[in-house]
Order: sequence, then structure tokens, then C-alpha cells
Amino acid sequence: MIKRRTKRRGVILAALIAAAPSSLPAAELTRIVSSFDEGHPFGFSLEALYQFTQERSKIVREVHQGGQVVDMPELIHVAIDHRLVVEARIGLWRDLEFKFAVPFVFAQDRSWRYAGGTDDSNSTVANNCLRANGELFDPNCPTTGEGRQPIFNSNSNSYRGGVGDMTFGLAYAIFNQRRDDTKPMWIVGLDYTAPTAAALDPTVPTTSDSRGNIGERVHRYKFYTSLSRRIGAFDPYFQMHYTVPARGPGWYSNCDHPSPENMAHPENCADPAWSRADTGIQPPQTAGVIFGSEFNFIDDRQHHYRLAVDLRGTATYFSQGRYYNELSDLLGKLLYTEQYLQYGGALGLTAQVGAVLTLQLRSTLVYNTPHFLTSETIGKDLDNDGKVDVTGSPREVNPNFDFRTDVVSRRFRVTDAFIFQVDASARLNF
Repeated sequence: MIKRRTKRRGVILAALIAAAPSSLPAAELTRIVSSFDEGHPFGFSLEALYQFTQERSKIVREVHQGGQVVDMPELIHVAIDHRLVVEARIGLWRDLEFKFAVPFVFAQDRSWRYAGGTDDSNSTVANNCLRANGELFDPNCPTTGEGRQPIFNSNSNSYRGGVGDMTFGLAYAIFNQRRDDTKPMWIVGLDYTAPTAAALDPTVPTTSDSRGNIGERVHRYKFYTSLSRRIGAFDPYFQMHYTVPARGPGWYSNCDHPSPENMAHPENCADPAWSRADTGIQPPQTAGVIFGSEFNFIDDRQHHYRLAVDLRGTATYFSQGRYYNELSDLLGKLLYTEQYLQYGGALGLTAQVGAVLTLQLRSTLVYNTPHFLTSETIGKDLDNDGKVDVTGSPREVNPNFDFRTDVVSRRFRVTDAFIFQVDASARLNF
């Protein structure tokens, strides 16, 4: 009896792995809504996605120690984001879809506390002797500490939220395995994220009762191509994506609020040699890959029941640029950030419950490689003498430059940055 049952299970599993008819559903990464198909004149889906994200990282600062430049642990940074993303997809034609998505950010909160072993007595932030222009508060400060002033409050919080930037997208299936099982699913697409969220201003204080805005006022154009190939119970997939940003209306420049508190030469903001484009936001370009496979443990196409586990890996490159980062709220400005790589993985579960409802749950863990958070260039050579003359020609100094944070041996860097995310969604398919 036991042998007969084992043999029967083996036959069922073999049939599941061997079967790959054209009606098989595609992997979620290559899912597309189609209209004007035979027996299905109109395709539409509506999805509600709740997303929780937590980032935990350490912020260190370069200091001279024993004749070398070493990293001094300063802060532990924690960022928490709660949002609901509503997404609608409409089939415009066979294998051609239009997408619209809008995020509702309930909370985008950050907190900073001293790192272990750091306090007011040994923190380079608390025991600061320099003004932003490089001058000492007091000549005796380096030896006696007289007149010292902290660069910022290391025990701080910021609170942001609101309706985020809307995304509009088009996607087309060049090949569709559901129509021709000799071909893979091959999707090409373009997502445009519009600068619809209210403009973020890092100089405005925030509280839990009065949250700051989240919009960077940047157009983003994401080009991507995705492939998947259902082979029995397995559905491996791969995606490449590249995002190009462009400044939109109302983008922010640190020169909108020039201040000697965080700028070496704020008066240079009025100098024609330093345009608003030179001093304003410079959002990063991003490029990356997503790869993995779905494993379909249950796939009853007659009754529209499916249970699949999704295992994926991700890697994304972020170019250098000046934008809102982990220290912007503390320093009250956009900061020039070094390039870095983000990589990690995700584990997901997809359950199709009947012809209409699909439920998904996914957890993701990624790591950001260490990178500088304060890395402004000191300026530019306006008189073509081969150098930036900080003292003789102060108009050559970058208005954004801060001698406390941007000089080598004083820069801030983020390390040990782990981001954990949980997504839970419900989708109606028509």
C-alpha cells in the first residue's frame, strides 16, 4: 500500500514538472495584462500593496589618529517607511498594457542616536571647533575645547509623509509563452515617475504632528526588459533595468536657503559663476538586475488555484549625486553622495484564489556598500590658474562646500547599511 501511494505521488510530481502548456501563467515579473483576446475582450487588474521598510545603518566619520585617517563611529541611523501603493493595469491591446500607480506614504521616519562607545565626551560631532567656512570658533578650542559647538544634534528624529510621486507605464510582450509554448515570456517596458509629490525642503523642521514633504521634484524614466520561461513547475526569470532622472519643476537647490551655518561661502550662491544647476539636486542614475525563479507547488488551472514560492536575487548600482540622504535632515541640506551598490535577495509567496483574486507576500533583505554621504568638491578653477584658490579667490569655492564635513579626514560615511522590507498585496484580475 505504501509503495503504491509513493509511486502515485511520484507520477503526479513527474506530470507537474513535465507539463508546460501554453495556458500556463507567467512569472509575476513578466505578468502582463492583455485585451482583445479570443474569449477575453478586456483585461484589467487592480492591486493594493502595503509595504513596510526598515533601514538600519552606522554613520562613521574620518578622523586623524596615529598619523592615519581612520573611521570614528558616530551614529546609528534607523529609517522606517510605511506606505500603501495602489496600482491599476489596463490592457490596451493584445500583450500591450498601461500601468498607473500612486503611493500613499503614511510615515517616513528617521532617528539618529550615538553609536556604541560614543557619547558627548568623545564624539567628533559634539566636540567640533570649526565653522562651516573653516574658521575656529575660538583659537584655544582645539586644545581646551573652549567655544566648541556641535555640528548637529546627534539625538534627533525626522518625520515625513504624504502622497508620493505617481508612476505611469507601458509594457509590451514581444513573446508570450501563453500563446506559443515554444517561446519565452519577453517583456519590454517604460515606467515614467512624475514629480507629483510636494517638494521636500531639508531646512524645514518636522514633527510627528507636522510631517515634512517627500517629493524630490524629479522626473524618472525607467527602461526595463524581463524574460521568463515556464518549465514544468519552475518559472525562472531575469530582468535588466536602467533609470534616468531629470530635474522637474520646483526642484530644490541648497542655494534656495543659503546659510553660513552649513555653507563655507553662501554668498557665492548669488555669483553667476555658480548656477542653480551647479548647486541644486543632482539625482543619481540607477541600473540593476533581478533574477530568480518561481516554484509552483500547486497549479490547478481548471479551478484557478495556484501556490508558488518565489526566490530572487537583486543587484542595483546607484551613481554619485547630490540628493536627500541619511544625513540631510541633520545638516539641513542636500548632500553629495558617493556611488554605491545595493544587493540582496527576497523570498515570496503567491497564492491565486480563484479566477479573480491573487494574494502575495514577500520579504526582502538588501545591503548597501559603504559610501560617503558628504563628498562635495571644494570648487572650480574660474581664473584658469590650475587650482582652486580658497583664500585668494573665495568665489571659486563651491557654495555647498562645508569645511567641517567635506574635507578629506572630516567626511561622513555610511556603513553596515541593511534594509529589510515586507510587501503584502491583494490583486483583483478581470
